[in-house]
Amino acid sequence: MNDVLTTIQTRFSCRNYDGRPVEQEKVEALVKAALQAPSAMNIQPWKIIAITNKDLVDELDAAAMEIIATDPDQTRFNRIKDRGGKVFYNAPCMFLILKDPKAKWADLDCGIVTQNISLAATSLGLDNVIVAMAAIPFTPPGCCEFKKRVDFPFGYEFGMGVLVGYGIDKKEPHEIDMDKVTYIN
Repeated sequence: MNDVLTTIQTRFSCRNYDGRPVEQEKVEALVKAALQAPSAMNIQPWKIIAITNKDLVDELDAAAMEIIATDPDQTRFNRIKDRGGKVFYNAPCMFLILKDPKAKWADLDCGIVTQNISLAATSLGLDNVIVAMAAIPFTPPGCCEFKKRVDFPFGYEFGMGVLVGYGIDKKEPHEIDMDKVTYIN
């Protein structure tokens, strides 16, 4: 099997990081992998924010947890509490993939960027998880402060997030379900 297929088969969603910083050269490699993603008509309707300031990631985590705690349905809050009480799992690095909402295929294109980051991270020996919850601190009530601090560009919206770092726990990727496939010959 080739390296790409091995990377795809071994990637898993890591939800427990040791907090150790990700080396700058690896962060740069992930940024380049993200920017190499294809997009519809090569519009590239994204902006990428790479946050390697662990203190800021922790602040975003605390803000997200405060917002989640106010939800009348405590299912998500309790699930996070059971996993250690951290929305961002003590990850030292967060990638925000922002989208231009006016671009027709922005959601799909941001998904491709996200997958590029995730698979490139795995190929570099980094653990990762794709997280929509990274949007939480960038929504009211505290969004303006955090948007300013990360230079969130005007006119863009949250697309997706990826947490990257060195995992404490390793686990097997999810089982594949061949019943999801139909072959037509």
